[in-house]
Amino acid sequence: MAAIARWFNEWNWSDTDTADTPMEFLTIFLSVLLGLVSPIGFVVDRVAENAIREQFTDVEDLAVRIDNAPSYRFVQGRADRVRIAGRGLYLTEAIRLAVLEVETDAIVLNPGSLRAGTPQLEEPLQAAIRLVLTEADINQALQSETILGQLGAINLGAFGGVNPEPYELLEPQVTFLAGDRVQLQVTLQGQQTGDRNQITVESGLEIVNGRQFRLVSPSASVNGSPLPSQLIDFLVLGLNQRLDLANLEASGITARVLKLEIDADADELTLASFIQVAPNASLPAVGFHFPPSLARLN
Repeated sequence: MAAIARWFNEWNWSDTDTADTPMEFLTIFLSVLLGLVSPIGFVVDRVAENAIREQFTDVEDLAVRIDNAPSYRFVQGRADRVRIAGRGLYLTEAIRLAVLEVETDAIVLNPGSLRAGTPQLEEPLQAAIRLVLTEADINQALQSETILGQLGAINLGAFGGVNPEPYELLEPQVTFLAGDRVQLQVTLQGQQTGDRNQITVESGLEIVNGRQFRLVSPSASVNGSPLPSQLIDFLVLGLNQRLDLANLEASGITARVLKLEIDADADELTLASFIQVAPNASLPAVGFHFPPSLARLN
């Protein structure tokens, strides 16, 4: 989630505004889950799978299963469990999720909201989410215009006073290291002089109280010369405050990270989390369209 913030910003949603933050990505995906338990689940799992596929630019492999007994409870807005397993999910042509797995507890929707065509929770929704990102996929995403633009908005040139002139970002690259550490290298090229400076940032990642992502023993250098620790500590303080999942709670969503692991040998980052959505949570509509015959079943 927050740790992978800038890799989600190119999500393209039909009938909604583009999600500008990972928090928006999360709330929209939860809205999709609610839509699956309305009449779409009464048809077949395949139709639910198609509804998920429509939210991505491309999908290599996807399976959706909605469990319920008896089956007529679907039209009452109830499901015992929803399971989603995806591989190679493309948010855009440049941004790929290697693995996305979701498994919910029972989902109970308000029957009146179903009849109105705006599904809302009657009881809290709980779900487990597992996300895997590969080093190669992250580096591909870093080449996209949107993410390059976001990196460019960060005044990297202020590090060590290099490149006071406008600069261009070249060859950003992430490397997964042992000990749950990540390294980012990027070259700044002055647009006027053509001078180049290489910035290297390295940090460990850990979770505090299940909700806050913290950078551990960060370091940074410009052309091989380390930056002062006081400057790094100042930058990290503000970043750690922003990477806090408690920011979601005002919208009725509680999120906790159960596992954050970097496998340097497999070049993979794995994130496992738990989500609870309150009935009054602020979730956007995602524009599901059901056949009239199904709508009448409500």
